[in-house]
Amino acid sequence: MNVSLLLIILLAGALITYLSGDKLASKVALVFSLGAFGVSIALLNSLSLGEDINFVAPWINQPKIAFALAADGLSIAMLLLTTALTPIIIFSSFGTEFKNAKSIYSLILFMAFAMAGTFLAADGLLYYIFWELSLIPIYFIALIWGNGDAEDRKDAVIKFFIYTLAGSLFMLVAFIYLYQKAGSFMIEDLYALDLTLEEQTWIFGAFFLAYAIKIPLIPFHTWQAKVYQKAPAVGTMLLSGIMLKMGLYSVIRWQLPIAPNAAKEYMDILIGLGIAGVIYGSIVALRQKDLKKLLAYSSLAHVGLIAAGSYALNLDGLRGAVLQMIAHGFVVVGLFFVAEIIYRRYETRNIADMGGIRKQTPKFASLFLILVLASVALPTTFNFVGEFTVLYSLSQINIWYAVLGGTTIILGAYYMLKMYQHVMLGETNTKPFAEVNFNEGFALVIIVAVLFVFGIYPKPINDLITPSLEHILTVINR
Repeated sequence: MNVSLLLIILLAGALITYLSGDKLASKVALVFSLGAFGVSIALLNSLSLGEDINFVAPWINQPKIAFALAADGLSIAMLLLTTALTPIIIFSSFGTEFKNAKSIYSLILFMAFAMAGTFLAADGLLYYIFWELSLIPIYFIALIWGNGDAEDRKDAVIKFFIYTLAGSLFMLVAFIYLYQKAGSFMIEDLYALDLTLEEQTWIFGAFFLAYAIKIPLIPFHTWQAKVYQKAPAVGTMLLSGIMLKMGLYSVIRWQLPIAPNAAKEYMDILIGLGIAGVIYGSIVALRQKDLKKLLAYSSLAHVGLIAAGSYALNLDGLRGAVLQMIAHGFVVVGLFFVAEIIYRRYETRNIADMGGIRKQTPKFASLFLILVLASVALPTTFNFVGEFTVLYSLSQINIWYAVLGGTTIILGAYYMLKMYQHVMLGETNTKPFAEVNFNEGFALVIIVAVLFVFGIYPKPINDLITPSLEHILTVINR
């Protein structure tokens, strides 16, 4: 099966959605996003049958650049995450009216196209192009359809754009240097380079700036909370559920195998930064009064742990990081959707203005509670599998890494349950709160089902990603 079909569907979907007009845009976008998910399932089936699903075509002769796409278990796992969450995000927006709807829905599909391309690219410059393309739609989504004061929103979005673009330029310089050494941008040629420790250190640092800003890791996180707060719900879901995974995926796919000795040299510092993010994000989340900002800092804590697992440089760390990427994608989209549902009824994100919702909406309260428990890694939920595996990998290096990293569970349980208590229990807000409608309930039930199914039986994803991660570890330890 031609792997480029997935990109064609998403790109064509973006164009047709725009041409379909405002009334049909959301439905057309949903159809194309579901089609992309179907293609991802077909790619998974082709991989299991051992079929060749890579795609390489000459593109530019000088410098030598190929339109090269490669789909192994790791990239297909990320494609499944992207193409599964995209229709959920689109469907969840059906309760929101957008001005110029054709534009925002076409931008969502174009962003999915760019992110899918990032996960598939096997040529360094092609990967960089997809990486940068994903910035364009989220910039306009947050700027035009965001909430709050227009000037404040503009400042937050421009800061995010400049930060991420500046970090990416360092990565581009690194790719140009690697091309001069290898004569090619192809990923396997870059893997085969024999770089000195000094060269690897500079290359590693250049990649790190791009990825640390995108993930984000502290102290490169300053754009995150404001943008998550100001972006519309669909933008926040795209950013937190999928886009930040581009940085984590790229650490495993590009940074570690190309500069493995630098990764080993600075492993303790890198793990320390990840764990610092866990502690910092959790402590700051405790002090938040805005629901979206609380969830933003909670996300910062979780991705810090994922990054720590990635930099542990062992199979359990890489595997746990990927499992947690996928689990975090679903749970954070669910939580931000809950925040949007509450905003639709109360028109506020101030936690102090909420309360007593459980008495009026027991179904919604139950679904929200499950998402909260999944977020704090309750056993039988998907997040538990990922977090436990990452903590186990850290314990193999230093037991204190696992102890400190485990604070995400303890502190997370405290601030998430405290938040749930203030939002859902206590005195009833004077404004009535309607029970979730079919669209809202259906989207939440799908997310909850995924978290339980793979929390109880994660073997299919383990089997899918492990061969790719073993190959990457072989390159790292060569």
